[in-house]
This record gives sequence, C-alpha cells and structure tokens, in this order.
Amino acid sequence: MTEMLDQQRDYVLRSVEERGVRLVRLWFTDVLGNLKSLAISPAELENALEDGMTFDGSSIDGFSRVQEADVLAMPDPDTFELLPWGDPKVPEARIFCDIHHLDGSPFEGDPRQVLRRHVKEAHDAGLTFYVAPDVEFFYFEPLVPGQAPVPVDQGGYFDLTTSDVTGELRKQTIRTLEALGIPVEYSFHEDAPGQQEIDLRHTDALTMADSMMTFRLAVREVASHHGVHATFMPKPLEGVQGSGMHVHLSLFRGDDNAFYDADDAYHLSATAKSFMAGMLHHAAEITAVTNQTVNSYKRLVPGFEAPVHISWARNNRSGLIRVPIPKRGNPVATRIEYRSADPACNPYLAFSLMLAAGMRGVREGYELPDEADANLFEIGDDVLHKLGIQQLPQSLNDALVVMEQSTLVQEALGEHIFEWFLRNKRSEWRSYKTQVTPFERDRYLGVL
Repeated sequence: MTEMLDQQRDYVLRSVEERGVRLVRLWFTDVLGNLKSLAISPAELENALEDGMTFDGSSIDGFSRVQEADVLAMPDPDTFELLPWGDPKVPEARIFCDIHHLDGSPFEGDPRQVLRRHVKEAHDAGLTFYVAPDVEFFYFEPLVPGQAPVPVDQGGYFDLTTSDVTGELRKQTIRTLEALGIPVEYSFHEDAPGQQEIDLRHTDALTMADSMMTFRLAVREVASHHGVHATFMPKPLEGVQGSGMHVHLSLFRGDDNAFYDADDAYHLSATAKSFMAGMLHHAAEITAVTNQTVNSYKRLVPGFEAPVHISWARNNRSGLIRVPIPKRGNPVATRIEYRSADPACNPYLAFSLMLAAGMRGVREGYELPDEADANLFEIGDDVLHKLGIQQLPQSLNDALVVMEQSTLVQEALGEHIFEWFLRNKRSEWRSYKTQVTPFERDRYLGVL
C-alpha cells in the first residue's frame, strides 16, 4: 500500500511538472456538501502530499470549534486531475483531501472520512459498494432578483430540436466530465422546461461522491460560460416536477454481484433483499440527509413522479425503491434504485447512510416486505395504512424529528456531524417558518 501511494505521489509531481501546472487546488467539503478549496503553488505540493496543509477549521461550517481550530488537509493523490476550464496558458489541477487532526487521526467533522469509514467496513466484509446516480437539474436564463426563474427552453422528455441550446450545453458538459475522468452513461432533456438529466456510470461510492462534487461544479462552469444559470435546487418551479437524484446501488464480492441470484424469481439474492429491507426500514431516518433543504419537500409530493411512500417494486415509480430489470438478465447489472434523494444533498453523507441502512439489514437479517406493484398515488391513505405502507417525512422538520431519534444515523455520521447537522437544519426550519410567502398574501390578504 505504501509503495503504491509513493508511486501515485510521484506520478502527481511528475504530471504537474510536465504539464506546467501553475496552481493546485485542494478540494474538500463542509458538512452540508458545499465544495471548499485552498490553492497552493507547485512548489508546495510535495510537502502537502507528505505532511498535509494546515488551515483554520473553525472558519468552515460544521468543522472545528474555535478552541480546537486547526485541522490538516491531506491530499489524496488518486484524485489528481487537470481542470479543463480556465486559461489554458495557466493550467490548474485539483486534488480531493481528507481532513485530519494535527496528530494525523481522521477528523470527525469530515464527510469524506465518514464515507471512507463505511466503505472500509464493507470492504472488511469482502464487499465493494457501487453507486450510479441519475442527476437532474435545470438551466435558466440569468437570474433577476425578485423575479421567477425563466427556463432556457420549453422542451419536454427526450425532446430534440435543431435549436436545442441545452443539447449543446449537455454535450460540452459531458466532454468536460470525461476530461476530468468521469464517464457518462446517458444524457437527455427531462420532462420539465429547462430540465436536464445526466447519468453517471457506476463506480465505487467514494469515487462517485468525489465525482458528484466535481459534476455539480462542472455543470455550473459550462453553463456560466454560455450565459446560463444551472441549478440543483430540488424544486425551483411550481406545477412541474422537481429534480431528483435516483441512485442505483449494488454490492460486489470481487467480480461477483452480491445482489444477484439466478434461482430467485426476481433474480435478487438474500443479501439484496435484506439490504433493501434495511433501506426501507430506516428510510425515514436518513431522509433529512438525502433531502436536506426546506425546498426538498416541495418535490416529495404526489403527482410529480417523486416517491412519497416507503415501498418497493420492480416497475413502479411511485415507490421509494425500484428494482430495474437488467437487459438480457445480465447478472452484473442487477441493482436497486433508491429514488428519493435529490442532487442538493451531501453525497458523502447520503451514500454513507444508504450503505449503513442497507448493511444493518444484511447483518440483522431484515425481512423484505411484499412488493407494492400498484400505483400508490391512487390508493387511499386508509388502505395504505392497512397494508403497512408508511410515508416519507413530509417536511424538513418532520425528517429532523425522526433523524434525532435514530441510533443508526447517529452511529453512522458520528456525534460531531450528527449534532451539528441537527442544529444547522433546525435553524433553517426556524428561519423558514418566519417567512410570509406570496402564496399566503395572495390567498389571505384580500379576504381576511
């Protein structure tokens, strides 16, 4: 392991010199998944790779308290990539970092370290956790303060026209992602005006979380260069569907798909069924993290394709978990699709909780409930209750109440992130409750 790390460090240093890199950006995220960066010169890179770079953690939301401010950013040389934007005459590169205490121990407030810990636990059990997100987002005309956003087109699902400006934006975004080592599987115009979808090819969870952070920045960079505003806000427009992040999940033992069983009617192994049962059982508890904004819950409503009910099925988009039917029964492609998350989440924490919930089900042998193959939006609440089908939390406040009572989430995130996240999101909810919206004025001001 040490020899491989040394080889990768040598590759990074050699690449920086050969490519004439003038600036190296060290990337990491805060607890909410906001990308942070500090820049160093190539002359500082060798020292950074060896000993890390010290910075004041108290200035980052969810990091250190003032009395224990300094932390260490340790670059992960496996994540080195040249940035494909900016002045080509002054090339820049980026490296993701793990955050450590000054004594070298993992820092409890670092979301990347949380996911790394869960990935290692799965690896110690002989399993690799693979993730493939389908990411939706919107393109708008430049925003005007105080005015509603204006979509750049009036296209719909899979639309293609000769004047499709968003098609060109998607194409340039894919080229940018591939230059950053992020392969794309599909891209197309989504259902709502201005709405797009880009699906990333599956890889291990830690690499994918890094890729998601890079993806969001790349989408915005390409859009900005064309005078367009890109947003991952879950529900920016009324009356149309919001933006989700459907996450395809699988576990592998070496080259074998641990979710596949040729003898099962659904081709789902006992591991897959227990993993699904764990995710369903703990779904409400993890929702505050997979859907972390007040706006997230404007998307999780009936009638707009987003899941509301905690259920599973093979071909039912009203449920929380869908089991896609693999092409030609391909064992490698057997997977599950978790449909409630949105692209504004912190991917490190969201993937951590998905894995933790699923593995809890595997370890404790959770029983998978019956498939709910009917359209749940058309079934009355009383019938759903009799069937034992519960709903996801209906607001950020509801989700926080459930999360606070969850030992799984507390153990999975660690006390530091768990408590900070609850405090931060309760503050967001309090601020939201004090707002008087145009809906309220339009509905009540003239009649009350």
